[in-house]
Amino acid sequence: MKTPKQPDRRSAGRMSIEREVEYRVLGRREGELLGAGRTVDISSSGVIFTTTHPLLPGRRVELAIDWPAQLDNRCALKLVARGRVVRFEGDRAAIEILQHEFRTRAARPSMA
Repeated sequence: MKTPKQPDRRSAGRMSIEREVEYRVLGRREGELLGAGRTVDISSSGVIFTTTHPLLPGRRVELAIDWPAQLDNRCALKLVARGRVVRFEGDRAAIEILQHEFRTRAARPSMA
């Protein structure tokens, strides 16, 4: 017997955006835990991303995501978001965004 599909209860729509992400676990007594991965999808209230470290639900994290848009078509941006892990399955973590801001990113040296 098939069960009916549950409606999506998320308050914000998700966009499939795959970008480089660096993360830092906040408030660890054992020392700082840093890692990198890729975003799977993003909404105004959360991010799902791949990680090589298990991130326990409830942990506070800070993400830095290379943003695809530029400021004034010249300056690279990154989205810096802080939040808490709400789910971890396999190699993916989901965080609820509690605060965020866009920052300018240093230009990468050219190969010329």
